[in-house]
Amino acid sequence: MKTSKTTPYIFLLPYIVLFSVFIIVPIAIAIGLSFTDFNTIQSPNFVGFMNYINLFTQDSIFMQFVLPNTITFSLIVGPGGYCLSFLLAWSIAQFTKAPRTVLALIFYSPSLTMGTAMNILWRIIFSGDSYGYVNAVLLDMGLINEPILWLTSSSTLLIIMIIVGLWSSMGIGFLAILAGIMNADDELYEAGAIDGIKNRFQEMIYITIPTMKPQMLFAAVMAIVNAFNNGAIGVTLSGSNPTPGYAGQLIVNHIDDYGFIRFEMGYAAAVSVALLLIITVFSKVATKLFGEKE
Repeated sequence: MKTSKTTPYIFLLPYIVLFSVFIIVPIAIAIGLSFTDFNTIQSPNFVGFMNYINLFTQDSIFMQFVLPNTITFSLIVGPGGYCLSFLLAWSIAQFTKAPRTVLALIFYSPSLTMGTAMNILWRIIFSGDSYGYVNAVLLDMGLINEPILWLTSSSTLLIIMIIVGLWSSMGIGFLAILAGIMNADDELYEAGAIDGIKNRFQEMIYITIPTMKPQMLFAAVMAIVNAFNNGAIGVTLSGSNPTPGYAGQLIVNHIDDYGFIRFEMGYAAAVSVALLLIITVFSKVATKLFGEKE
């Protein structure tokens, strides 16, 4: 029985439709709006590249705070969370099935409950009064004389955001890496032992990582996207947008500020396109590192 040439496209049609509706169309609309002045009430007014020019020449908040904060946060949380995901997944893989399942669930759960955890756990830990756990410990040890306003201080907010970002970085990329490690061919390890590999570290470098490049690439891209899109951390911890002194203001917060507080949708769209380009560049770098050469 012959298969029609259109059969594969019929099976791909649901994916194509969903991908177009939720990815391609919104991106196209955002790019189009980025060349306009649009306040959500009146019709968009075409302004050309003026939004992009203003973003990089007139928006001092973006250049002085938002862009440096985003780069600092992403360069630490992205690669740091990625390396942490791999090391934890590799360590968990050494356990038997029961403890491995429990540990995987424990490390994965923060990524599912991050909003609740920030509202309850982290805001209590770093509370600005003497009842906050960190302040209480430091006061008892005599290291400080009065409570520190951790979540409203411009000198500490970004540091706490990085800590929370690393804590919640064990997401779907972590599970992908763990699955890649668990599905590695045991014969490769046996062959490696014959060829002179003597310890677990050498197995990880010469066998585990090279054989799971697809999972490593997927985890890298997810780490990059999550790091650049983690704007909710600073706003939730500080309770305000913009964050105090713009200390925790990331590009995502800048988009929310202009799009949903000031209703300057054209400018917000330009910022979102800039974010998309930054993520694309970093994703290309990850593809070069972990993509297949063939």
